[in-house]
Amino acid sequence: MAAPVFLKKGRKVNNYDLFANHAWYTPGVKGMFGLLGWFLLGNLLGSLVVLVLGAFVPQEVLQKYSMLVLYPLSFLPAMVYVAGRSQRNSLFETGYKLNSGNWAPFKCWHIALITVALTYATMVVADLPNYYNYKLTTASPGMKAFYDAFVEIMKTIVEGPFWSSFLVTAIFAPIFEEWLCRGMVLRGLLTKMKPFWAIVISALFFALIHMNPWQALNAFILGVVMGYVYYKTGSLLLTILIHFVNNGTAVVLSQFTSQETETYMIETMDKGEYMALYAVGLVVLVACLYAFRRIPLQQERGNIDTVELPIPETDATAGE
Repeated sequence: MAAPVFLKKGRKVNNYDLFANHAWYTPGVKGMFGLLGWFLLGNLLGSLVVLVLGAFVPQEVLQKYSMLVLYPLSFLPAMVYVAGRSQRNSLFETGYKLNSGNWAPFKCWHIALITVALTYATMVVADLPNYYNYKLTTASPGMKAFYDAFVEIMKTIVEGPFWSSFLVTAIFAPIFEEWLCRGMVLRGLLTKMKPFWAIVISALFFALIHMNPWQALNAFILGVVMGYVYYKTGSLLLTILIHFVNNGTAVVLSQFTSQETETYMIETMDKGEYMALYAVGLVVLVACLYAFRRIPLQQERGNIDTVELPIPETDATAGE
């Protein structure tokens, strides 16, 4: 049985595709900053809702669960705006899928395993620059005070019930942030500029929305890796998987440490062991990137498919 469709101006769109309504909006740099504005407006909206809830919900409960409300609301204005723009654009512009599946010659489970290995290798390799970024940005007393305040905010997220922390960090964040940073920003930029700059600019955008220097560098490094994966496969599901593995691992590990500050492998491991692990991480990272490099490109914008709409039914074909 074919999936149900809805008819819109003579066009049939698969009603099961959660990303279909956003396929006809491809923002450039100007549109990227517009989405950032909608995202900031969403943060304000979420904060106001949490503030109102504070009048009815005990403070200790609100502190543990506020992110379950605040996080989705942060992206709601941008998603509503994109849906509206995409609906108008669908009448006269080409649509580009947010999620494609172009990973031949690999099978689905092969590319999933390569993606997980790539994620862990990136986490290992990123540890060293993240450590020096932390040292540099907390060198002054003012920035150290800022960092301590940031740690307190993060503790309110991870010190709640595990299910709540995991849901926000490992489920909400990968889905919503990948929709925005790869599905909207990178996909749009790839249709308008060279792939190298599209990947770098989208990674900078990903770093920017974290709004602090300690997560920004790691977000940029991970954003470049996810950007390359998206460029080569067109798959938003693979970048969500990378994001899920990265964040989910961090949440799980946080349950086994009582550290008051961020910890880095270089601080907790023997020097020789760390160097060996780092070397393995580099080798795995290069091998995984080479595997993605083997995926042939269909066009300069990468392996992002255009939206293929079935031919509308006519009186002559309706009865066939």
